Amino acid sequence: MTYREFLDGEPVVVTAALTGGVHGKETTPHLPETPEEIGKAAAEAEAAGASVVHVHARRPNGERTFATERFQEIDDAIRRYADDVIIQHSTGGTGAPDEDRHLPLRTDPAPEMASLDMGPLNRYEHLTSENTRGLVDSLHEEMVERGIKPELEVFNNGHINEVHGLLERRDLAEPVYATLIFGPGTLTPPRPRNFLNAIDNLPEGALFNTLGFGRHQLPFATMGLLFGGHVRVGLEDNVYYRRGEIAESNAQLVERVVRTAEELGREVATPSQARDVLEL
Repeated sequence: MTYREFLDGEPVVVTAALTGGVHGKETTPHLPETPEEIGKAAAEAEAAGASVVHVHARRPNGERTFATERFQEIDDAIRRYADDVIIQHSTGGTGAPDEDRHLPLRTDPAPEMASLDMGPLNRYEHLTSENTRGLVDSLHEEMVERGIKPELEVFNNGHINEVHGLLERRDLAEPVYATLIFGPGTLTPPRPRNFLNAIDNLPEGALFNTLGFGRHQLPFATMGLLFGGHVRVGLEDNVYYRRGEIAESNAQLVERVVRTAEELGREVATPSQARDVLEL
């Protein structure tokens, strides 16, 4: 995707990352954690303009879980409160057995989409999320079996190589959909030139989603809009609305990027349009 797609008016798919699996209500009381809270947050994000919600599951004490049963409770709540939003489960994680990483794929019905981390990344001082090729292949295989669209999470340039490698090993349903992630640590450094290089190095015909952590969320979303890509915002990636001001909700972050898209002349995709764009 390029500036040409922006000029041609390709609809933008907005993803709201509602919860995450790291920080909790100690960072912001507005972070949804229970199935009920996540379901309501999904409905609010959809009403604000999001067509996809990226979902993590939490135990009652707020800790992350991969349990199918907890994802089922969350999905049921989302379907109870939201109208037609696309549910995307996270399979990413640190220190979890490989078999647990498969559990979010096994709800009934299956989620329409699920994340697929493309390689290793460091977490905190002593943890690494390995994401071996064997795990990537096994998760992809189950996604294919269950009719789930993979969202390829690209945390750095090496992971772009892994996207090409996955395409050599496996048949990926077109269009390939990759989330380009910018921020500190193992992530791609958040510089505009790195963003341009990343989209240039994706496989031909791939669609991209833009994710900037923290204060980089809005500028990188804006670049994604300008280059015909799609965007992700939400409290998983950024708890601030502006410097020193905590965001009130996921919906507030969605509303801002929707206003930006409208000012730039990008149509914001409805869930139905997003299914067409992503060929779900």
